[in-house]
Amino acid sequence: MATVLLVRHGRTTANATGLLAGRTAGVRLDEVGRRQAQRTAERIAAVPIAALVTSPLERCRQTARAIADAQRATHGHVPETTVERAITEADYGEWQGRELADLAEEPLWRTVQSNPSAVVFPGGESMPTMQSRAVTAVRRLDAEVERQHGPGAVWVAVSHGDIVKSVLADAFGMHLDLFQRIAVGPASVSIVRYGEHRPEVVATNTESGDLAWLAAAPAPSGDAAVGGGAGHGSAADASDRDPGTAAP
Repeated sequence: MATVLLVRHGRTTANATGLLAGRTAGVRLDEVGRRQAQRTAERIAAVPIAALVTSPLERCRQTARAIADAQRATHGHVPETTVERAITEADYGEWQGRELADLAEEPLWRTVQSNPSAVVFPGGESMPTMQSRAVTAVRRLDAEVERQHGPGAVWVAVSHGDIVKSVLADAFGMHLDLFQRIAVGPASVSIVRYGEHRPEVVATNTESGDLAWLAAAPAPSGDAAVGGGAGHGSAADASDRDPGTAAP
């Protein structure tokens, strides 16, 4: 099975000022967000990626460009970046562009927090629709990557906080009403594998740590290791690590 790295875009000017950007055009990474995207790109550069897919919104495209540049600098090439509209930001409708502090006073806010499966944003889409389109796209793209590049392939999807959370909730087998329990920070990397029997959530919301083991590890079998297994050893630093220590 292939491995997908779910990357949230770096911090934006809207994030920094407490605005719900939604699909507003021209929302870009701020200085902090550019540094975050660069750090994430350097982490991912430890493994050559088979595909790079991004939401069409500028903040995700900026983050994807940083990943592509780091791949090119490290490996000499990078797959063409594909824009996938199905992993774009939620359509927040009339909530778009408003301050989060004001939205927290809306009656719908409590439903968003505790019962998101019942939420339809005024003038926008429902949260179940958001999850369905994103999960369908990620699973479809993952199958395509595995078919074209083999079960050891690693690929990247750059998207948005609620989108990544909804994809992780599906992979965990969680009801959408529980997805607010998942944290996805700016420029974080979460790792999922879609196996024959079930998805495997390898990591969530990581902001640091070595990813070289993704390149060194053999293609996963899809079976869960009874007892937990030995972890992901990294060939790059195996000589310096205690044999019983899992990769970060």
